[in-house]
Order: sequence, then C-alpha cells, then structure tokens
Amino acid sequence: MRRIAAGLAVAALAVGFITTGTASAQEEAQPEAQARIDCGITRTPEEPPARPVPVPKDPKRTKGKVFVHIRTNHGDIPMILDRTKAPCTVHSFVHLAEHRFYDKTDCHRLTAYPTLKVLQCGDPSGTSEGGPGYKYKDELPTDLKPAPNDPTGLRRIYPRGTLAMANAGPDTNGSQFFLVQSDSSLRPNYTVFGTILPEGLKTLDKIAAGGIAGENPLDGPPNLKAELKKVCPASF
Repeated sequence: MRRIAAGLAVAALAVGFITTGTASAQEEAQPEAQARIDCGITRTPEEPPARPVPVPKDPKRTKGKVFVHIRTNHGDIPMILDRTKAPCTVHSFVHLAEHRFYDKTDCHRLTAYPTLKVLQCGDPSGTSEGGPGYKYKDELPTDLKPAPNDPTGLRRIYPRGTLAMANAGPDTNGSQFFLVQSDSSLRPNYTVFGTILPEGLKTLDKIAAGGIAGENPLDGPPNLKAELKKVCPASF
C-alpha cells in the first residue's frame, strides 16, 4: 500500500505513513549533447498502470521551476515545482500531467492526526494502490527542520504548503503525492518537490474542514469529494 502520506504508524499518536511516458517537448528540445540524469526509472509489471501512460525517458533539465495549476471541484490549487531540489520527481510529475494521468481523479486520503495533516492524491484507481506502471529513485530532503519533542531525533517537519511524494518504501516513487495542510512530523523519507501557493492552501483548508468519511475520523477519504479536474504544468 502506498501511504505516507504510503500509511504513518506513530507511537501513541498512531499517525499514518505516506505511501502509496515520454519526456516533455521542452526537455526534448534540449541539445542532445546534454547528458540525461539517471533517475532509475523502472517498469513495474507487477503493478500495471492505473491509467494508460507511457514510461518517461530520464530528464535532461536540472534547473528551473514549473508552475502547475490544479483545478478542483472546490477551487484552484496553484503550485510551484522546483527542478533544482528534485529533477526526477518534477520530470515525472510533469510527464504524467501532460499525459492527463491526473485529470478527473479523486484524492483518496485525508489525515487529521495531531502531527500529520495531509491530502493524498494521484491514484486514478482511488484505492491507494494505483500507480503509473513505473517507479523511480528518491530525491530526499536534507534541509527540513527537526521535529520538536521527538525522542528519536529522526523526524523532520514537512511545513504547511509542502508538496511531496508518497511511496511504498525506498525508491518506489510513482504517481501518488501529498499536500501538507498543516506542519507535519515525518521521517525524511518522502521527496519534497514543490510548494503550494496561498490560493491553493485556501482550497486545501476547505477540503480538510469537511472532515473525513468512514469509521476513523483521523484517516480516510475526505468527506468532501476532492476531484482533480485538470492538472496543467507550464515551465518558466
């Protein structure tokens, strides 16, 4: 299961984990002399794509940012992706968006633990198990602040507004991602690749305020169905 935001099991707080084509025209236009980055992109025949999509080539670009506009049924979520921090992750996300992998999909998980408040999306199957039919390596953060009052000293703060990848273990990134609604305490095992802009946080807050469906009031599908109607990237 892909949880983080592949399921986070945390001590007394019982916090959950975060789990869970072709290169863009802009990247293909780069000079062939520029070496591609090795992202460790590997097909996953045991986990076929939840929606048909080609496996991407490794990217050439390691700098620059991408503006992504997500239109949802509750409002817009604009985001800025940063290639400098996570070129492979940004490349894969843009690739999936360009192939409309995320369009008309529901965010399947909302958490409301004291130390984990996120919305998890990116699985067209809506089961928390779906992915793009490939995986790639981690690009883990090194600049997150330590979580206060953590006796292990291992947890870090994923700040409100962070965009990060869910996974099912080391180097198993696929399509599922999570949006951090409030500062969350996690081990730094999840690639950070972007930031949610203020307008997007308002939309995220609206979804979170609707609560969680099911028996567990802290972890489950959002009460307010959260549909990603369209995900549009634009490099700059």
